[in-house]
This record gives sequence, C-alpha cells and structure tokens, in this order.
Amino acid sequence: MRIYNTLTKRVEEFKPNVEGKVAMYTCGPTVYHFAHIGNLRSYICEDILEKTLRYIGYDVKRVMNITDVGHLSSDGDTGEDKMLKGAKREHKTIMEIAKFYTDAFFSDCKKLNIKTPDVVEPATNCIAEFIHMIEVLLEKGYAYKAGENIYFDTSKLKEYYVFGNQSEDELMVGVRDDVTEDTNKKNKNDFVLWFTKSKFEDQALKWDSPWGVGYPGWHIECSCISMKHLGEYMDIHCGGVDNIFPHHTNEIAQSESYLGHKWCNYWFHVHHLNDRDGKISKSKGTFLTVSLLEEKGYDPLVYRFFCLQSHYRKPLEFSFDALDNANTAYQKLKKRCIEIKQEAVKALGEEKANAILAAGLNEEGLKALKELGLNVDAIKDFDAKFKDAISNDINTSMATTLVYDVLKADIGAAEKLALVENFDKVLGLDLTVEKESAAPAIDPELEKYILEQIELRKAAKKEKNFAEADRIRAELLEKGVVLEDTREGVKWHLA
Repeated sequence: MRIYNTLTKRVEEFKPNVEGKVAMYTCGPTVYHFAHIGNLRSYICEDILEKTLRYIGYDVKRVMNITDVGHLSSDGDTGEDKMLKGAKREHKTIMEIAKFYTDAFFSDCKKLNIKTPDVVEPATNCIAEFIHMIEVLLEKGYAYKAGENIYFDTSKLKEYYVFGNQSEDELMVGVRDDVTEDTNKKNKNDFVLWFTKSKFEDQALKWDSPWGVGYPGWHIECSCISMKHLGEYMDIHCGGVDNIFPHHTNEIAQSESYLGHKWCNYWFHVHHLNDRDGKISKSKGTFLTVSLLEEKGYDPLVYRFFCLQSHYRKPLEFSFDALDNANTAYQKLKKRCIEIKQEAVKALGEEKANAILAAGLNEEGLKALKELGLNVDAIKDFDAKFKDAISNDINTSMATTLVYDVLKADIGAAEKLALVENFDKVLGLDLTVEKESAAPAIDPELEKYILEQIELRKAAKKEKNFAEADRIRAELLEKGVVLEDTREGVKWHLA
C-alpha cells in the first residue's frame, strides 16, 4: 500500500503502528444542514481508502465524529454558530436539528454506498473528555486563561506549521469567514480550547467546567474522540484539504502536547469539488445535494462513479454535462456487468453463480472457485493488477479501467463475474445488482400523507419560507417519495 502523506508531502509505503491493524479517523459533518456533493466527495474517497485497506487484508477500525456542538466559523469568536443558525432557520431545538441532519447525512451515505464507520461519536457525548484534555494542557503550560476563555499557546511549540511554511494568504484558505482580531490571545495563532465568555450569550448548548459554564472550541473534539476509541497512536487521519489549516494543524498541536509523543503518522486529504465559479460550498446559498440529483433523475451511484474518474488529490470540476457523460458510461458498464452475471447463471445455474458472487479472492475463496471449475490463475493475475492499481495512492481511475479490461478479456463469464464482484467491494458501484422493475403498491394512508405534505410545501413556498419547503421535500425523499415541480404543478412518484 502506497499513500500520499500530507505531513511529509510525498507518497510513502504505508506501515501501520500495529502489524495488520489500522486505526483510522475521519472528520465528520457539522449537522446543521444537508451535506452537499462537494462534502460527499471527501467521504466517497475516504470510503474507498478504508475499503482498499480491508481488501488488501488489513483489519481496520474507523472512527468518525459528529459535530453537534455549536460550531463557530473561526477561532476569533466570529462568524455564526452553525447549529444555532440551523435551529433558528427551522424553528427547532439544536438537538432536533442535529438528529434530523445526522440521519439525512447517513441516508446520503447509504445511497452512495459509503460504509458507516465502525464508531460514530457525537461531540456532545464527550464533554468530560474535552475538559480533561484542557486541564492537562493547562497543567503542562500549553494553555492559558484570558478573558475568561481558555486558549492554546502556540508559542510553546518548536514547530506549529507542521504541514508546511504557509504564507499568510494561504493560511486564510482554512478560515471560513473573515477573522477579526481576538484581543485575548497572546499570539495571533493561538486558538480557543474552551469558551466561557463569548459574544454568543444565547448559546443554546453549554456545560459546567472548572472555568465556568461554557462550551468547547472548534478543534478539540476530533483529538478527544479519536483518542477515546483508537488510543494514543493513530495510523491515518482523513479530511478535506480545507481542514489542513487551521483544523488539523491545531489538532496536532493540542494532541501531541497532551500526549508527549507523535500522534498520527499519515494524513489523507481530498481536494475540492469545484464548479465553473469555484469551490462548491454551502456559503454560496443554493447547493447541490444527493436529493437534488435524484430529483433530476440521476442514480446517486452515478455521482460516485463520476468521482472515481479523477484522483482524490486533484480538484474535480462538476457540471451536469460531465455528470451526463458519467451517467452514460456508468449505465453501459453496469449493463455489461449484469449481462456477464446472466451468462454465468445460464452456463452454471443460479446456485453456482451465487456461490461465485459470495466467494472472496482470499485463499479460502480461491479454493472454492477452483472447486467450481474456474480458472483461478487468470483470476489471481487480474486481482494482482487491481490491487496494484488501487494500492498506488488510491488510483481509482486505473482501478476502474481494470474492470473494463476484465470484461474484454479472453476468459469465461464465471471468472469475469468473480473479478467484477470482488473489485466492486472497493469501488462500491453495485455493478452486478439488478434493480427491481415492479412498482411497489402505494398505501392509501401514505398517499394521503404525501398530498398533505405537498400542500404544506406549497403554502411554505407561497410565504417564501424556502427552507421549510426544502425540508418537506427532503423528508418525503427520506420516505422514498420524489417530488417534481412541473408547469402542471407538483408531481410525485416513489423512488
């Protein structure tokens, strides 16, 4: 396994701390709104990384946080509290907002075949851990109290900019809003560990602490949640490139000061999804979600396939023309894979074909395939090529090309089926899955509910309450109901 390490800025051979085991952490979503497809590109690529590690034989434990604590836009006590903003927008409590958008996030992940991490921990579960780490940092002299808040003192570090000597302009990339000067800080790079005195006097979520009633700063949750579940040593930490500074820089600063040793060996960062106007983000207002792609008639896995065509370390430009091209290619590829499956069923019978689908390509699986009469040598040859491609810094484009090579190869349908099915354990494209064509029966009570919700949405739009209209549409989609706005009015169908 070879992987680009943002910390060293080179592709390195991956060597975990414990042989055969991988401790992996993913920065999770701030659950104040729907995830847009730019966010989800990162999770798709991180999913491919995890599945690659598992495919080549590692035992992976992956942890992800859910940011349900008030999340400021900077370290200067500036910008908006995202969770409070979401609660005000939808007239709900913060915890209701967190629950709704956490469920929506994992629903999107399921549609994109993104595996749920082994551990998912909300930040609100770990306040005691945050307080403990801050107490230790204060005892060690790495933190100080000023203006009733607790700050990390970056001047105590030999090296703060561990990801490189960025210029001031480059460092601003990681700041989501313009940052005003925080006069409590000793140094401009110091960051808040705990807010007791904040401009957000109406902050909804606050907890008792040794420094008064308050809430944690921006960065501490990932350090504490990862240590809680993975211990003091981590192999891989993942996130988008906009997390490099200040979020991941500050995570390293506080974690290694707390632990007294190196914390994480490999840092995996996914580049932005852009449109023709630049980076796709929520701050632009209207943003593309999986639900909107579905409403436009796209299978969410077309977007996953689109992402796999580009390397994770390169910016990817999104357009509907490009997605249409990906859709055409994906449908052709899937059609051919299903034909191969049907050929195998016809030649061997359904029972043997299902046995091929169930067999892995490990020693036990290959033995089972050999007993079924398959050319195991040819299978092993293609599998080695696939592993080499995907293990070369997650080269998804080359790995996908191997699927096409298999389909064109001079080998039997059964061998092709075994290979495609196993490659798809990493690619996650449902290449051999046939969708049911029969339309499900519509429950009269469900139909009544749908029509009521359509009327409520219509009223919300008339009142220009577009957030509520979007919420109703998304809630229906969660129940498998797709709305379409047409000239003749709103039409609906089951997804």
